[in-house]
Amino acid sequence: MKEFELKYGCNPNQKPSKIYMADGSDLPIEILNGRPGYINFLDAFNNWQLVKEIKEALGMCAASSFKHVSPTSAAVGEKLSDKLKKACFVDDIEGLDDSPLACAYARARGTDRMSSFGDFIALSDVCDAVTAKIIKREVSDGIIAPGYTDEALEILKSKRNGSYNIIKIDADYVPNEIETKQVFGITFEQKRNNFKIDRELLTNIVTKNKELPEGAIRDLIIALITLKYTQSNSVCYAADGQAIGVGAGQQSRIHCTRLAGNKADIWHLRQHERVISLPFKDSIGRPDRDNVIDQYISDEDSDELLNNWDKFFTAKPEPFTKEEKKAYLSSIRGVSLASDAFFPFDDNIERARRSGVDYIAEPGGSVRDDIVIDCCDKYGIAMAFTGMRLFHH
Repeated sequence: MKEFELKYGCNPNQKPSKIYMADGSDLPIEILNGRPGYINFLDAFNNWQLVKEIKEALGMCAASSFKHVSPTSAAVGEKLSDKLKKACFVDDIEGLDDSPLACAYARARGTDRMSSFGDFIALSDVCDAVTAKIIKREVSDGIIAPGYTDEALEILKSKRNGSYNIIKIDADYVPNEIETKQVFGITFEQKRNNFKIDRELLTNIVTKNKELPEGAIRDLIIALITLKYTQSNSVCYAADGQAIGVGAGQQSRIHCTRLAGNKADIWHLRQHERVISLPFKDSIGRPDRDNVIDQYISDEDSDELLNNWDKFFTAKPEPFTKEEKKAYLSSIRGVSLASDAFFPFDDNIERARRSGVDYIAEPGGSVRDDIVIDCCDKYGIAMAFTGMRLFHH
């Protein structure tokens, strides 16, 4: 296939629209079902690079959930605890523990379920039936993967009344070194960002604490690769083999750190016994449960929810107080944090610490590096300077 005509571009008024290879060669994809759109392809191609690079760096299968050209999360195929299975709504999936790929997507989708609503999925490996069964019952726009088993393809084709977008990509495709784009009729050209992220990037530890456990190295690599494909400015919290909070596209870095930290806190709070034992009515669907859980955890909306509890629950839940949430979050440790550029002030470290951060990777290079390092030392945080900025626009 030399080119593919799209329904429209970013918006319905932007016609005509298509994707094609500038050199006239075949596109490195097959569209197995549906008719993906302009933004779908932007999500798909950025998303595929992310999971491909995570697998290359860690030797584990990976999955990612994308919305509006930024990841909501990315994860590797680590098994889920029983508590996390409940928080991710996958405790009833048969064969989950036997499919690392399904575990990876369950984690990625379950991280920030509000933002993942209507996601575009990328898988590093051939999609199996267990993964397809998880995807089938979620609201999703489409998927890109290097292949699909026959059973998985049949399951996925049944989504959205048969219109679900399914893309197969050539796993061996390598793009040209030089990439171009146009803005306002003006062509920009640059070398593609093929910088390799691996454990060697984490050897320059500038804090008093020099210890990076293997789990932290894994999580920092996931966070850094996630940032490579996140709209800047961006920071990413990671734990347990997955990104747990992504702060994307903010002009101020502390706002990124706060946004991502709040998302990470919500991921932790979703696993609190109060939340996973909420007595939902059987009639309440998954998207509505996500909204209700978000309100229940919120300091702003929980009172209104509990005043109307009978719309959603079989019994009135006990309030989840600020004091309970603060105490629970204060026990969290071992979280990793990466930033796509240097932290200019120590307020980022102070905020990160409140979300359990013990390990940090950032480029360094600020005139205030010493202040940031001192703040890390105050809390015993281990921080590596990578020397590499990861802006993405």
